[in-house]
Amino acid sequence: MRNLVRALLAELGEDPMRDGLTHTPERVERSLKFLTSGYESDVKTVLNGALFDVDYSEMVIVKDIDFYSLCEHHLLPFFGKCHVAYVPRGKVIGLSKIPRLVEVFSRRLQVQERLTNQIADTIRVALKPLGVAVVLEATHLCMSMRGVQKQNSTAVTSAMLGVLRDDARTRMEFLELIRNRGSSTSWSTATDQGVSCVTEEI
Repeated sequence: MRNLVRALLAELGEDPMRDGLTHTPERVERSLKFLTSGYESDVKTVLNGALFDVDYSEMVIVKDIDFYSLCEHHLLPFFGKCHVAYVPRGKVIGLSKIPRLVEVFSRRLQVQERLTNQIADTIRVALKPLGVAVVLEATHLCMSMRGVQKQNSTAVTSAMLGVLRDDARTRMEFLELIRNRGSSTSWSTATDQGVSCVTEEI
């Protein structure tokens, strides 16, 4: 990989051997391996031993999970907040595993829509809950730094499964709970910002 980075620097018109760039190939290699370390993580290993039988049927929410990922189209970062909820059907997952799950999928080359679905589908398969909801709010540097250059735009995606898709009251409870957190995103006008809502059968 280091030789490829040196070749890229040369293609950009730089001298890869000048003082400021001498160690750049090694740094880029370490950085990319860290930012894509999710490929080396096994979801089953992450969840192993973290599923528990519990007599609890109310909604479980973990919100404001920070995530960072790389856009697969431009290799530029996108980052923001992830909110996850599920309604148990006799099983719950250790709360610390949900942010870990988000990290496993975000530390890859991604698009926001796929990342949203992967988190929701993994929880659905592992827990077989009554419903799952995942909402991602993200800033994409490929939009801020290039292309349309809209620095203040936010992309919002959601995956609603089971009762969190079919039951309006349950869905609104989730949205109200993540809305009341001082977010810069106005959920009352979210549709004006181009929300992508992904719904699937559970």
